[in-house]
Amino acid sequence: MRQRGFTLIELLVVLVIIGLTLGLVTMNAAPSQRQAMQQEAQRVALLLQLARDEAIVRNRPVAFEANANSYRFLIRNGRRWEALPADDMLREREFKRSPVTLLLDPPTNIPGEALRIVFGREPVDKPFVLTMASGDVSAAIHADGIGHFTVE
Repeated sequence: MRQRGFTLIELLVVLVIIGLTLGLVTMNAAPSQRQAMQQEAQRVALLLQLARDEAIVRNRPVAFEANANSYRFLIRNGRRWEALPADDMLREREFKRSPVTLLLDPPTNIPGEALRIVFGREPVDKPFVLTMASGDVSAAIHADGIGHFTVE
């Protein structure tokens, strides 16, 4: 009389197949480093566009200021830059993949200080390219000076 059931080899083969399947699903579900950097750049580009619009609406300069770990938005109040009061969208945020190296072309900041991009009250600004890099991945935000921000 033969007993019913699975052998140890059959159980191990099934467990290996399940493990491989879960591993592939996990790798495909988690965004790659490149995708994560593109998403972060897209988020910053949208916030830059909002800051530009805010400067025009408020009729006061608004600045984007960033270091390797975080970024924030400031508004010009007389001779001082201040954080935007009670603004949920333009609040201070940390980069998801810090530290982030930031390069601005053309450069406007003083070496050693936080990077700052100022949006004026006029609807036309100077075009720039803000490159964000972390590790071996990077993304560039192109601003054309008339309110269009694209990520590459």
